[in-house]
Amino acid sequence: MSGNVRAAPLPRSAAGNRNPWLIAVVVSIATFMEVLDTTIANVALRHIGGSLSADQDESTWILTSYLVSNAIVLPVSGWLANMIGRKRFYMICVGLFTASSLLCAMSTSLGMMLVARVLQGIGGGGMAPTEQSMFADTFPPEKRSQAFALYGLTVVSAPAIGPVLGGWLTDNLSWHWVFLINLPVGLLSLTLVGWLVVEPDILKRERRDLLAKGLNIDVVGLTLVALGFGALQIFLDRFELDDGFSSAFISTLAALSAGSLIVLVFWELFHPRPVVDVRLLGHRSFGTCCGLMFLVGFLLISTTQLLPQLAQTLLGYNATVSGETLAVGGVATLFLMPLSGILTGRVIQPKWLIMMAVVGMGCSMLAASSLSLNINFWSISTARVSQVIWLPFLFIPISSVSYVGLPPNRSNEASALINLMRNLGGSVGVSFVTTLLAERTQFHHARLAEHVTAYNGFGWNTPLGPINTVVQAQASILSYLDIFWLLGVVALVVAPVILLLPRVPKGAVAAGH
Repeated sequence: MSGNVRAAPLPRSAAGNRNPWLIAVVVSIATFMEVLDTTIANVALRHIGGSLSADQDESTWILTSYLVSNAIVLPVSGWLANMIGRKRFYMICVGLFTASSLLCAMSTSLGMMLVARVLQGIGGGGMAPTEQSMFADTFPPEKRSQAFALYGLTVVSAPAIGPVLGGWLTDNLSWHWVFLINLPVGLLSLTLVGWLVVEPDILKRERRDLLAKGLNIDVVGLTLVALGFGALQIFLDRFELDDGFSSAFISTLAALSAGSLIVLVFWELFHPRPVVDVRLLGHRSFGTCCGLMFLVGFLLISTTQLLPQLAQTLLGYNATVSGETLAVGGVATLFLMPLSGILTGRVIQPKWLIMMAVVGMGCSMLAASSLSLNINFWSISTARVSQVIWLPFLFIPISSVSYVGLPPNRSNEASALINLMRNLGGSVGVSFVTTLLAERTQFHHARLAEHVTAYNGFGWNTPLGPINTVVQAQASILSYLDIFWLLGVVALVVAPVILLLPRVPKGAVAAGH
């Protein structure tokens, strides 16, 4: 074909006759806004709680409420996109996210803020899966990895910018601007999506055929999703704060979540029109990719919380500077994302890139377990860089290979599931490391305190306060190092699972799609 003739658009393309890369940029705008918001609010949490007369424990519900509604919407977003129409559903999500951001900024009480955050989570939960579905359907197989590289740039840059921007806005303006900055971005996204993004005729026809059969809403499935994933998210977010299984509230949540999700799987397997198509996990490639995406969320999101926390509690950094330790890694990742897009499938088999990245991340975690209290800003930043430079070689190959062998009309459901696994991995990872950090700190404090005697450098008249401060700091850093070591071992142990991924024909990363 002549280079002057543009190839005919794919039948399910969101670009129509427009340049697919233009559409890719347009739908990435809202992605940036949503991912940015997941990290930017964390920095301002203390200020928000103080303004709303909420104590530290109550303030954490500002984060939990968003995560719970987000977790409920994520698994059903593919079904909702099919029922409502992909473009219409996407615009509803962007509009709801933008409007609820304004409501967050206007909140004068904790209750008002929680309602606004729930609405914000509902809007945010439907955006990412729909965007990835658009990417998968808009680009031909040989260009899909480069497209996901562009998408990955927004996913990676937003968490790197979020803590720094959130700290600056909070310190120099007010916490309200953490939410107000979403307004211009959201309005720009709505305008461009409404003008440029296309709803393909084939999707309109499929929607008409679906509705012609009657709504036949899977009410049981929707109820089980809300109970199962809602209870699971609260369980993970509150486990350490509410003393784990010693709390009747936590134990009840665990039982409710486990029971609901087990029943959900069996119910959806046999339902003719399930809200969550769990049968997709039966595809070897897709099921493996979902497991790997869970691992990505588990490792990266948990360490995204650990390093700034270490910097603030042990090194005395403020929120802005501790956020900058993540930003350095984000910048490094940005430069590698396009390289991964070029290499994936065209030069190197995706599964070997994924294997290299998982092993590299595991080794970087093990290396971080040798840090000490003598570290400085650049030591922490270098540790973060060594962890996240592997992200492009995970995110892009996994996103591309996950669609291999799936029917083209299952893109919405597949995107919903793989995003759900990444978010669940992050939630499980954060809960796991938070709980383990507290337990290991107690363990090391007890072991170190046993050796504090008048015979190893401390006189009988030495004040207990300074001694305890030293012991507590040493116990804390040892606990962080234990967690880094364990995360590294987890990555290396899981690495052989990657061999289950199929070999993909060169130049056709998702040819089966």
